Amino acid sequence: MKKGYLLAALAILAVAAAVVLLILNIRQRNDNKELEQKVQAIEELAELEKQEMESDYEQLGQQYGEMMAQITNDSLIAQLTREQMRAQQLLEELKRVKADDAREITRLKKELNSVRAVLRTYIRQVDSLNQVNQSLRQENTQLSGRLEESNRQNQNLQQQREQLTEKVTIAAQLDATAISMTALNKRNKVSKKMKDAKTLQVNFNISRNVTAENGQRTIYVRIQTPNGDVLNGGGTFAYENRQLEYSMKKVIEYSGEETPVTMFWQVGEFLSAGEYLVSIFADGNMIGSRRFNFEK
Repeated sequence: MKKGYLLAALAILAVAAAVVLLILNIRQRNDNKELEQKVQAIEELAELEKQEMESDYEQLGQQYGEMMAQITNDSLIAQLTREQMRAQQLLEELKRVKADDAREITRLKKELNSVRAVLRTYIRQVDSLNQVNQSLRQENTQLSGRLEESNRQNQNLQQQREQLTEKVTIAAQLDATAISMTALNKRNKVSKKMKDAKTLQVNFNISRNVTAENGQRTIYVRIQTPNGDVLNGGGTFAYENRQLEYSMKKVIEYSGEETPVTMFWQVGEFLSAGEYLVSIFADGNMIGSRRFNFEK
């Protein structure tokens, strides 16, 4: 009798264990299925985000092309072409990247924001030129039967374009500020008397200019003595269709932000007292000048 009870109890336990295992197996399958669904959803979202970024890059490239078709300024067209090629290059990189590569996707998303910011800057410049062109089209429509008047207005428009181009060029020119020249004696101490000078130190700042191109620039400094002679540095540079002697030159790296510059000229001749003129040149332009008086 007892043996029968024991067998029955064991059978019940076995059935219960089987039921528990079945329930756990069902739950595990449900959990795995839910996890797979979540992973699939994340992958789909990542792929959608990548496709949206590709579409954005393509649209940016098209916008650059549309802007270039509206202008005739060679310098601006060259800048827009570089930015369009940059957008195309980033698009090609994005196409090669897998959607689940979070690091590269994040980098390319930052680059996309940078391309957008640059595009907005150029849009403002192109809009300014387009306003002039739009004004011309309206005037031509109103004066279609008056050829002579139309030609006169076209000439005025051309002058305006040239003036705008000149203004853009002028805006991109560098500017030297806070110009100073100091005479140093043999102990490298400041000397008010030119006769004690062994070194001439010239300091100035290249001002901040967001419209100027970044990169290396060669800076030339001319120092003219009271009698008009130039303290010779052994070379010349081009300025207004002629060659000028320089006293010093230096290559700097310009980033668009204010850049301090210091240059030295070693005195190898007698320097008289009086007024000295310091002139600073870059990119074929005189970007600053100042006069200094020194005692005997």
